[in-house]
Amino acid sequence: MTAAEQSSPEKRSRRSGGRAARQALRAAPLAQDLRPVRAGLTGGQYRPLTEEGVQRIHAAALDALETIGLADAPRSGVEAMTAAGAVEGDDGRLRFSRALVEDMLALAARNITLHGRDPAHDLELSGSRVHFGTAGAAVHVVDVERREYRDSTVQDLYDAARLTQALDNVHFFQRAMVCRDIADNFELDINTLYACCAGTAKHVGTSFSDPTHVAGGFDFLHLLAGGEAAWRARPFVSNSNCFVVPPMKFATESCIAMEACIRGGMPVLLLSAGQAGATAPAPLATAIVQAVAECLAGVVYVNAVAPGHPAIFGTWPFVSDLRTGAMSGGSGEQALLTAGCAQMHHFYGLPGGAAAGMADAKLPDMQAGWEQAISNVMAGLSGLNMVYEAVGMHASLLGFCLESLVLGDDMLGQVLRCVRGIEVSEDAVSLEAMREVCLSGPGHYLGHAQTLGLMQTEYVYPAVADRSSPKGWAEAGRPDLIEQATARKNRLLAESQAPFIDPATDAVLRAAFKIHL
Repeated sequence: MTAAEQSSPEKRSRRSGGRAARQALRAAPLAQDLRPVRAGLTGGQYRPLTEEGVQRIHAAALDALETIGLADAPRSGVEAMTAAGAVEGDDGRLRFSRALVEDMLALAARNITLHGRDPAHDLELSGSRVHFGTAGAAVHVVDVERREYRDSTVQDLYDAARLTQALDNVHFFQRAMVCRDIADNFELDINTLYACCAGTAKHVGTSFSDPTHVAGGFDFLHLLAGGEAAWRARPFVSNSNCFVVPPMKFATESCIAMEACIRGGMPVLLLSAGQAGATAPAPLATAIVQAVAECLAGVVYVNAVAPGHPAIFGTWPFVSDLRTGAMSGGSGEQALLTAGCAQMHHFYGLPGGAAAGMADAKLPDMQAGWEQAISNVMAGLSGLNMVYEAVGMHASLLGFCLESLVLGDDMLGQVLRCVRGIEVSEDAVSLEAMREVCLSGPGHYLGHAQTLGLMQTEYVYPAVADRSSPKGWAEAGRPDLIEQATARKNRLLAESQAPFIDPATDAVLRAAFKIHL
């Protein structure tokens, strides 16, 4: 082809038309089942524990339950678990035989569904299906413009829920911040529910600060759902329950709250959050042993109260920086613990959840990027059903950042693409396109029908991250990543369809409860 032919209007138009076609393809929405990434992709490719290691951890956990046991169960819990076969010793500790644990594991719920208010956001917790979301109880919000921390508010929580609703790769919203502008604890718990449920139709996770607040929480949820029967048919809120105080003690009041949640039909997260080197053993393997033992005690507890009640096996060990004793959520050790716990969930065949994506970094910077990405990739590849705290968390869970939540959606898109892996089908390895390009075509695949056909279904494109050349970046005004994240945050909040509570129901809720938002 001559230079004149290359520069002809017809040729330039053809090239321009190809670019326009590709841009149109990228912009067009895809059906959920055709998207390159989505909730519930199957992981499990990564296994940090050998089969022998899994068996050894299992045996050690059973031995710990039989010989050490757990202290401080409430009287109601003692009665339920001893009726099932646990033994209360003279020291007040409950001990669990291997046979009892195996019997309760046989009763435990598997393949559970966590409902959204919108069925499109239902989460199927089976096998190695992976879902990413928020969690935590940050007491600060990261103000990236001022580079400072301030107290988190109910408006911040609502905004985080609204952003989560708009972010495709954040699949559920568990309360990420404490509303520090609400002094009364009951009002705090109710307004936490309100801000979360008003902000998103995805599944919501919450906690109750006092067991006496649970009844009021159910009154709220029944009103929101349209009655108790409607709530029980599709419970769209789960209870994140720190039912143990490591090492090997029940959290008495949290257990009472958990029992009330079980009676009310609410799914529960059995959360064991020991800190290796502090409230859990320093060896990573033994930290997993303790978390598994505590959560197996939780399985006995739940199924003694209500056989088959939906519960998530929440082995959630954290890491200490042993030089200082401070928590290190962004460490490689944390990533290994989380992936190892996922392997134990699969061993028991139980729906499992653990933490990943926590940054020790105070701001959404390069440190935060590697800390969040490494643990999220490992959690996803390990097939963890529920990856909590995956986005937005900084300063070892003390700060939540809305810009980081937005950036995290881009990150999770790449993580989920890694989880999905490479499909090797007959069509994928067909040589027809190669023959056309190499033998009779232009010698490249740009604009080829196969390339255009796979642009949306095989590849993931970031919404904020910059992939331009240095020249293109300079011509665009050298856009800053954080400024771009802030702009997208503001745009998503301005376009939000929230509140997801109709005006009539909202009026009923406000008449029944003091709503601060």
